[in-house]
Amino acid sequence: MLHLDAVGRRFGDQRVLDGITLTVPDGQLLCVVGPSGCGKSTLLRTIAGLLPVQDGTVTVDGTPVAGVPDRLAVVFQEYGRSLLPWLTVRDNVALALRRLGLGRAARRAEAEAILDRVGLAGAGRRRPPELSGGMQQRVAIARALVCRPSLLLMDEPFGSLDARTREDLEDLLLEVHRADGTTIVFVTHDIDESVYVGDRVVVLSPGPGSRIVLDLPVGLPADRDQITTRSLPGFVALRTEVGRAVRGEGRDGRKG
Repeated sequence: MLHLDAVGRRFGDQRVLDGITLTVPDGQLLCVVGPSGCGKSTLLRTIAGLLPVQDGTVTVDGTPVAGVPDRLAVVFQEYGRSLLPWLTVRDNVALALRRLGLGRAARRAEAEAILDRVGLAGAGRRRPPELSGGMQQRVAIARALVCRPSLLLMDEPFGSLDARTREDLEDLLLEVHRADGTTIVFVTHDIDESVYVGDRVVVLSPGPGSRIVLDLPVGLPADRDQITTRSLPGFVALRTEVGRAVRGEGRDGRKG
């Protein structure tokens, strides 16, 4: 599905990413974690084709990325900025279907169906400013899913939400992933979140010139629960290993 080969990125004289090589199989939910400023968002935008590839190559389904790939969707943390406040919720979601050539009635029907799926049945006629932050982010997720992407990129999508809303959306993401098998790359700074939602966690080193310092399969049961899963010894062990990698420590707790 997705392959990065020796991907590097600079801004002026500052090297942000250095030699990132990574393969994400079809249907995997990969979490990317690292300290602030390590280039997580830059990596995601490079995969999305929003930033040009400077060094190395990025391929999606075997095709080099030289622009935004087909059947790709992105969900950003700044959900408020990504929604058009003068359109209804339904029309914000339906907007993503215009390029598919569907008629207005068909677009609206598809939008209503996906809104129901993300828990927003009945909210289609409201406008984004009338909704809570969590509901707005559900709208952004619905808009990403309505086109049935084969690759979904998420850039710290729950980072500005309260704890309960964040947990609800983590569970929604897992539900969607189980049902659709979409390949997902999920950037987060939250170590617990990465272990809870991920099939695999990749940790980037501090910048400048970030590299992959840990590539860890999660291996927890597919059916996850916010209370039960987070209390499992396996979850605690994985969280500890990821935390140490983010802090630049070895498994013995010493700085590496």
